Amino acid sequence: MKIAVIMGGISSEREVSLNSGREVYNNLDRNKYDVIKIVIDDKKDIFTKLTDDIDFAFLALHGKFGEDGCIQSVLETMDIPYSGCGPLSSGLCMDKNITKTILRHSNLPTADWLVVKSANEINFNKINEIGYPLFIKPNCGGSSVATFLIKSEKEVLDAVTKVLEVDECAMIEKYIPGEEYTSFILNGEVFPTISIKSTSEFFDYTSKYGENGAKEEVVYLEKNIQSKINEISKTCWNIFNCKAYVRVDIIISDNTPYVLELNTLPGLTKTSLIPRSAASRNISFSELLDKIIEYSMK
Repeated sequence: MKIAVIMGGISSEREVSLNSGREVYNNLDRNKYDVIKIVIDDKKDIFTKLTDDIDFAFLALHGKFGEDGCIQSVLETMDIPYSGCGPLSSGLCMDKNITKTILRHSNLPTADWLVVKSANEINFNKINEIGYPLFIKPNCGGSSVATFLIKSEKEVLDAVTKVLEVDECAMIEKYIPGEEYTSFILNGEVFPTISIKSTSEFFDYTSKYGENGAKEEVVYLEKNIQSKINEISKTCWNIFNCKAYVRVDIIISDNTPYVLELNTLPGLTKTSLIPRSAASRNISFSELLDKIIEYSMK
């Protein structure tokens, strides 16, 4: 089987994608696969660099034109199987406003929020109802790029303005105090939970990718709360019609798990979150990649 590892891309998460792509490329079993790299520098590259002899595309992309369903739609049109969720699931999960709307209608806890498309739409009365502190971040973004923890009204306009420089919509979201966790789901099976303890005020870009930015480890929580996390994870998998694998990010506050977002193409280096969870089940990084390919091909 000839596999193209697709990495790079045009989003603000390009460097993260290149790191994921290199790790995937280096750890795919050469006894099973003929592996090539494809670095996306422009949207048109997917048409010019992807040759007819490719049997499978392993997506190591993050952000726009990676996780938003666009490249998935192109690959569907080209009849090339690819890793992860389909176009619709990817698009829904990329849009935080739509994700949270579906979560809320499915009776899953998520923080209160609103979105604005311009500075003129800022409604301080509604923001005051949400209360401070709060987060202002891109509606369609990841890796905590352009994400701001806001503690007073005077900070709002500047944060919204900066977010709108990188995205069409800014999300204003209630801050939920608590511990952060992530739940890895592979082919519908919930794997052990990962605890994230950031050295910063929140799990920002530096914490995620800087040296000693956060302590991340597999945890086995009290039975009742672990059951809640597992149930929420399975519900998310089903309502968003996920495929192969997904990561659900959660904050636990007062014994209630609040869903932050779903990641349909989470980071894939050896030290990323989902390989840590898989390793606790004695699944090596190379074996995890095998399983992602297998379940994506179904």
